[in-house]
Amino acid sequence: MNAARDLPRLGAVLAIGAMALLPMARLPAFYDSFLYLVFFWISLSTSWALLSGFAGYFSLGHAAFFGLGVYVTADLTTKFGWPFLATLPVAAALPALLALGIGAIVFRLRRLRGELFALLTLSVTFVIATIILNTPIDGGGGIFMSAVPLPDLMPTPTGTIYLLGFVLCVITLLIAWKVVHSRLGMGLFAIHDDEDVAEAKGVPTLRYKLTAFALSAGIAGAVGGVHAMYVGFITTSGIFELTVPLYVVLMSVLGGARSWFGPAIGATVITTLLYAFISGGEAMVGRAIVAVILISAILWLPEGFVPAVKQWLARHRRAPARAPLAEVAPVVPAARPVSDTVLLQVRGATKRFGGLQALGGVDLDVRQGEILGLVGPNGSGKTTLINVVSGFYPLTSGSVSVAGVEIGHLPAHEIARRGVARTYQIPRPFVNMTVLENVVLAATFGMEDSSPFRWGGGASPLSHFVRKWPIRDGGVMDDSSDAAHDPSVGVKRRHLPRRRGRKASEIRDEALHWIGFTGLAGKEDVLPAGLNLHERKFLELARALAARPKLLLLDEVLSGLNPAEVDNAIRLVRAIRAQGATIVFVEHLMRAVVELSDRVAVLNEGRLFALGAPRDVMRDPRVVSIYLGKAYAA
Repeated sequence: MNAARDLPRLGAVLAIGAMALLPMARLPAFYDSFLYLVFFWISLSTSWALLSGFAGYFSLGHAAFFGLGVYVTADLTTKFGWPFLATLPVAAALPALLALGIGAIVFRLRRLRGELFALLTLSVTFVIATIILNTPIDGGGGIFMSAVPLPDLMPTPTGTIYLLGFVLCVITLLIAWKVVHSRLGMGLFAIHDDEDVAEAKGVPTLRYKLTAFALSAGIAGAVGGVHAMYVGFITTSGIFELTVPLYVVLMSVLGGARSWFGPAIGATVITTLLYAFISGGEAMVGRAIVAVILISAILWLPEGFVPAVKQWLARHRRAPARAPLAEVAPVVPAARPVSDTVLLQVRGATKRFGGLQALGGVDLDVRQGEILGLVGPNGSGKTTLINVVSGFYPLTSGSVSVAGVEIGHLPAHEIARRGVARTYQIPRPFVNMTVLENVVLAATFGMEDSSPFRWGGGASPLSHFVRKWPIRDGGVMDDSSDAAHDPSVGVKRRHLPRRRGRKASEIRDEALHWIGFTGLAGKEDVLPAGLNLHERKFLELARALAARPKLLLLDEVLSGLNPAEVDNAIRLVRAIRAQGATIVFVEHLMRAVVELSDRVAVLNEGRLFALGAPRDVMRDPRVVSIYLGKAYAA
């Protein structure tokens, strides 16, 4: 038995059991009702955080899904004679389906984010309330629940309501915990920070947002079904009031909306304050205090109470002694000959933005193992071509194929899973994730193992070029069965396990490898805001490499670096291609273009202007003219 691991779990199970059986003590009904309201708000605020806190899609329409659940239970029990417990699955399912229907439309429109999404969800609340009020669902007179029998789960009716609220609260917290510690949670947090980059790194953003929205709405509907029995008399004005989403938002923000347990803390504090003042006849004082707490939280705890406590503990906790990571030093062997096989094929690639044509029918072949430099004056379409190949922009017309597979009209996450990775001209890390978490996400959602492409015969491509492997405890890998010696390079080589079914520790070790390789060792726990430009550029590169791409697209990765940093970056790029990796890079630094490129493609006004050996292209008078003018070309 592992005491450090198992004793907290045993304590949690015993505490849950004791809380579930609390009504058996036959305490006054006041305590059952008060604790039920605490569980009620915990469930609602946590369910709101699943979408709005985790993924950043701020919703003001939670009352719509909660109210729909209330009326499903009220109508099925009073008008159709359903048993109360039998209505709860339906009360959860219908709001979840409504959320899926809304999300299937809204989440496809990039402009409906932020305040527009909040206003749209708020309008959904008014629409549903109006429909219910003006149809036989309510009819305007309200619905009495007093004749609906409660199941005898506890000795008293208030005890039964307490138990149902507690069970839903526990289930909600378990769902939130599971989401946070899963690929879904990792993807949602990435969506929160930068949805476009998350998609480019392989996160299926539409599916993840729909899942979070459905979970959020379904839990709210189930909570509403139980609350219908607690209230007893249902009216649209009481159920769809604006205070429901406002309190939910306040509780989540106060506790920490990005934490699975934060909303529970906020809900407990706010509910206790409100109940204390309302029961004492000072309801307005209670609301004023809640308003002051909200203002204070915005000013001094913008991330919420739980994240603030974690940051404080991290600052005051003595850092554990950690052996230094093994040195990672690229060893660049002679490059392999470029293959005759075409890896990237672009045919007639056209991209228009309204009346502006950014690409005007580009035809380009990139061979496997090649480094292709992509140059041209500003506005020539270089980054647009990178964006089209990576799926950030859909093609207006034409086709893009990688390894013979058409990808030009696939979403960006599907393109990433087929082996295309990219960096950004201006670094776009996930700002609320550490360096390690950024790279772990890329390693988690990177290229599918089903792809026929393997760097280094199934091993990590750069593991051939490192003198030591950075193991988490600081040790150096041994000569075990899953490590081999590569005599051609003279260094040890470790075959990484397949991505599917890999343990989190294995993914973490691989992420540490790329962090060390790009020179960021020691920065694993640093947020991107604590990195300089050079380090953020190399974080972009580490994320791209962690995805194990077939095709690596580098967008001005050398811009802004000093000469020493440029030399280091050139050495890294050579190490990447030495095992046959294919690279397309956009760059204005001509020294790097000439040193690195096998061929150079020049774009001008959205069209392929010149293509050939670097020195020949750079001396072409036509190329000189588009950069410096005809006088210089002459």
